[in-house]
Amino acid sequence: MKSKDYNLRHILSLGLLLCCLLAGNLYGQHSFSGRVINAATDEPIIGAELFISGISRTAITDRKGTFTVTELPNDTYTVYLFLEGFNTIEEQLVVKDQDVVQDFRLTDLQVQLSAVVVREEQERIYALKRLRAVEGTAIYAGKKTEVILLEQLTVNAAANNARQIYGQVSGLNIQEANDAGLQLNIGGRGLDPNRSASFNTRQNGYDISADVLGYPESYYTPPAEALAEIQIIRGAASLQYGTQFGGLVNFVFKKPSTQKIALTSRQTIGSFGLRTTFNSLSGTLGKFSYYTFYNYKQGDGFRENADFKSHNFYAHLGYQFSPKTKLALEVTYLDYLAHQAGGLTDAQFYRDPTFSNRTRNWFAVDWLLYSLRLDHKFSVNTDLSVQFFGLDASRKAVGFRTNRVSQVDDLSAPRDLLIGEFNNWGIETRLLNRYKIGSRDAVFLIGNKYYHSTNEAFQGPGTNGSDADFLSALTQFPTYDAQSDFTFPNRNLAFFIENIFYLRENLSLTPGLRYEYINTRSEGGFRAIDRDLAGNPIRDQYFEDNRDFARNIFLAGLGLSYKPQPNTEWYLNFSQNFRSVTFSDIRVVNPSDQVDPNISDERGFTADVGWRGRLDKVAFEVGGFGLLYDDRLGAVLRPRTRVTAEGVTVQVPGPPVRWRGNIGQAFIFGLEGLMDWNLLGTFSKENKSEAQLNYFINLALTHSEYFASEISNVAGKRVEFMPLINVKTGLRFGYKNLLGSLQYTYLSEQYTDATNAPQNKQDNLSGIIGSIPAYSIVDMSLSYRFCKWLKVEANVNNLLNNSYFTRRTTGYPGPGIIPSAPRAYVATLVMEF
Repeated sequence: MKSKDYNLRHILSLGLLLCCLLAGNLYGQHSFSGRVINAATDEPIIGAELFISGISRTAITDRKGTFTVTELPNDTYTVYLFLEGFNTIEEQLVVKDQDVVQDFRLTDLQVQLSAVVVREEQERIYALKRLRAVEGTAIYAGKKTEVILLEQLTVNAAANNARQIYGQVSGLNIQEANDAGLQLNIGGRGLDPNRSASFNTRQNGYDISADVLGYPESYYTPPAEALAEIQIIRGAASLQYGTQFGGLVNFVFKKPSTQKIALTSRQTIGSFGLRTTFNSLSGTLGKFSYYTFYNYKQGDGFRENADFKSHNFYAHLGYQFSPKTKLALEVTYLDYLAHQAGGLTDAQFYRDPTFSNRTRNWFAVDWLLYSLRLDHKFSVNTDLSVQFFGLDASRKAVGFRTNRVSQVDDLSAPRDLLIGEFNNWGIETRLLNRYKIGSRDAVFLIGNKYYHSTNEAFQGPGTNGSDADFLSALTQFPTYDAQSDFTFPNRNLAFFIENIFYLRENLSLTPGLRYEYINTRSEGGFRAIDRDLAGNPIRDQYFEDNRDFARNIFLAGLGLSYKPQPNTEWYLNFSQNFRSVTFSDIRVVNPSDQVDPNISDERGFTADVGWRGRLDKVAFEVGGFGLLYDDRLGAVLRPRTRVTAEGVTVQVPGPPVRWRGNIGQAFIFGLEGLMDWNLLGTFSKENKSEAQLNYFINLALTHSEYFASEISNVAGKRVEFMPLINVKTGLRFGYKNLLGSLQYTYLSEQYTDATNAPQNKQDNLSGIIGSIPAYSIVDMSLSYRFCKWLKVEANVNNLLNNSYFTRRTTGYPGPGIIPSAPRAYVATLVMEF
């Protein structure tokens, strides 16, 4: 299938035209200057960052603690002053016909003593914010960004309830795993949610997935109890963070406390045997800082054979050599074992969604991450970051899988064993410089990343026992059908560049480029066994499959930001995207799935346009997007086939399978909107400091279609994993030390294959074919703080006890329908010292 040539000039022309339409005349250019002082010592503060909202102007204090911002038009602005370890200052700045001189006194960051302080903070920034034009050594001007502020939410953090945590992120499609949030499955805009593989997932700026190119699935998700915020940057993030269509999800951990030692202990119990403990230590001793936690989770699940347990450890050690230079070391370890209840057919689900006919399916994850990061300021205008990171991990699965989901497990037969070993490391360097072009400010970013991975994938017979035994039984079952053993040495070198050009003080243009060299190799082979209708082997042959696939990828993008008022912004961006096909995806044999051996990479682009900001007591964002896939990967129902030794494709006996390959060209577009309305602040001026009432709604309306395909019965069909309506709405409320939230979630019907096969409720065979019906859920959370060190939290998930499902799987943890949990209760005791 040939890629189409899309005319980038038309898009650039559109962006420039919008610049001209939005830009207005600016009058009265003045300066804003001053000095920043430590309130406790009266010493000047070096490196404090001043940010002027509305026009995204920044300044950093010099050795004397002074700053200057020039060429400010007459207007009223909001000024923020930031420095790690100090309280943030927010003040109004009025520029009217003269220069402004103002000094600031920063105070040490104090522990928040009551929920009243939290509520006041919520009123100021709500539960969601946007990234500034420049953050550290990254540029976000003109991009669609969303930042979830965990401490501003009243949600089920102990169980990582993704519906609540991501409730104000537009258009996300969430698949539920029912394992207390150990794995995150998010998609959106037609992207497969499975293990968030369509996003570049990072932790404090470095990769955490199995293999960014070879196997970009996230088997590890940081616990929400340890996070300060979650940053999400949509498709235009492909220029700085990789080529993925989804963009970036970056989990940002809490910072070390400014006290010598601070302890947090969270103890949780819940329905279905849920028990979790989260304990963290944090502090600062002179130039040394630390943050560390241990998190243990266990549960029985709401179905038989669904118990799990995990151990998660994290340590951050930082050393501030000087005000300009900081070094940080991080280590993360996760050990996770889960009993998997298997999938259901449609008939089984509607008869009893708690049923399980799989007693010996197991899944294990062993994940070790490490990172070393150096941050250095060459000057007030130039920042450097160098981050080295690595992964030493494995995921193992053993169990009985068949596309006849209703088939009873033959306990004497071997189980299918899959073992993946992931060893990779990389280094990413970024240099950011603030400079001037004439009298205009500009920001330049250049960076590169080298990524080296060597993964191993084994598939073969496991033991016929019922325990969590991940040893191969190849000698015991030599004629087992699914056998393969591969090594995947992948190499990646990338360079990226972006620059913010301020055409006016409130109008900026940000072009960017990314170059990727990708070399994907496979070394190994697989065994193919042909059988007669009675199941007897008639041909047994081993095939070597050594490949070397190198390519050079160039991506371009453009962002536009216009801020007509200090608190509102128009943005427009366009970025090309690319998704690499992996050999591991091709060669893992799945009884319910078959992959086209000629499968190839996906290409396309993402475009966003929107208006966001805050008007009086309403924080909002409304926008539209378009996403084009060329050679989109998808699945259709087909007869089972096999390639013979002579290279001929022949049909073989057995039920149909989901054939996965390049389906065709698809286009997705839609509207996304978010409103967070401070009702109490709008209608009542009394008891403002003691009460809170916010209403929010997050709505996505999306249309998707395959407009070209060589596969029959695909053109004109809707794209998979794409509900027409996706809405999350609810209330956040509170009085004094009592806080709460109530959220309603609704997703309309979505399809799981490219032919839009409808659901058959009477299907009692596979469960892997058909749509996911519309569903709705209500969640409620409460918290009450007794004093500065003691708080309780309570959650009811699926308050109305709806029976529904969000996923059909072709492999583990199925195959088949994976039912979602019924009503569940969770209670947490929080102690902070």
